[in-house]
Amino acid sequence: MTEPSSVSQPSDMCLLLRAYAEQRWLTSEVLPVVRELETPEQIPEEQVGAALAYLEVMWVDARRRAAETEAAVEALGTTAAGHSPVVSDKARRYNAAVRRLRASTDRRVRRITHLGSPPFRRQRAGL
Repeated sequence: MTEPSSVSQPSDMCLLLRAYAEQRWLTSEVLPVVRELETPEQIPEEQVGAALAYLEVMWVDARRRAAETEAAVEALGTTAAGHSPVVSDKARRYNAAVRRLRASTDRRVRRITHLGSPPFRRQRAGL
């Protein structure tokens, strides 16, 4: 029979799955748009407004996903008794990596969206 402390609990797996889903969303959906907006030749100037609007909508969804991930962290913290320390530790480390990715992506998104126009538009206009 398995000891209760070596069995993974649903909150362990929930955090792993949430962190993985958030990481995939950021790397496959958000960051490609960020990279395009950061590179002047990637998007025709007449499509920049639409790309910015799309990024803003995706970032709202990314923030919702981040909140769900953080709720899973909280759930793991409140029910840590009886968890496998190996799985819990891995889930926390993976979440820490996703938090770093989230923070760096947030800085890039804010730099692009808070200017009203991406930096390259000012360069094209000769400003």
